[in-house]
Amino acid sequence: MNILEFDPLRRIRQNHALEHATIHLLTRSDPSRHFVGRSTPRGFYIYGAVDTQTVADAVSEALARLRAGESELAVHPRCGTGIATTGILAGLAAFATLGLRRKRTLSDLPAVITATTLAALVAQPLGLAVQERFTTDANVENVRIARVERLESGRLVAHRIILEWD
Repeated sequence: MNILEFDPLRRIRQNHALEHATIHLLTRSDPSRHFVGRSTPRGFYIYGAVDTQTVADAVSEALARLRAGESELAVHPRCGTGIATTGILAGLAAFATLGLRRKRTLSDLPAVITATTLAALVAQPLGLAVQERFTTDANVENVRIARVERLESGRLVAHRIILEWD
């Protein structure tokens, strides 16, 4: 069995896909608005000042559109997967550039900057591919929305989306 199909992992990947699709829909009318999402084993959170009905409508539409085959909504350019991919590749590039030499000087800096910049450029499309293949699953046929809850703490507004599976 493919480890990505292990039920708890598959559910988190589905939640992650629905989280991304929801954020795409929330930002379509105003791309300057930014939301943060976080997937959990039972659903996901959306952080950002928006009313609950708007979130509920976006989640419902996102689920319908993923079910209709719009799998591109499952991948988001500002996902943490892309940030992690960039950090890993840039760190490896710096390490490879410096090697195991004990003495490093300022003259190493241009090579390190070049290597890490190239790594960051490669990481952008790679991060999207990693999302598509490993960290999201756009097949959400068995997913149902149980409820959408508004959470507030001072000025912080979040919504918890609880999902269920057939």
